[in-house]
Amino acid sequence: MFKLELDKAIAGIKKNKSKRVLLQLPDGLRPKAKEIQEYLQKHTKALILIWSGSCYGACDLPVESKNIGVDMIIHWGHAPWKYSKD
Repeated sequence: MFKLELDKAIAGIKKNKSKRVLLQLPDGLRPKAKEIQEYLQKHTKALILIWSGSCYGACDLPVESKNIGVDMIIHWGHAPWKYSKD
């Protein structure tokens, strides 16, 4: 199945002291969105939001998220993507 590495997501949220985190999931993972959200909220102090827009790959980041004040986006996809603060 899928290896979501939720422990890495939790560590990243804590390390960055993120308060509002946006989850972006491909269609295949959307049925698990609420479960992922609840798990991350339980293990961090962050408000976890779920992006309901499209997600067609790593190049499809929700640029509109800047309008809702998120300080971190967690994007799950099918291939590794290097972390960048920029």
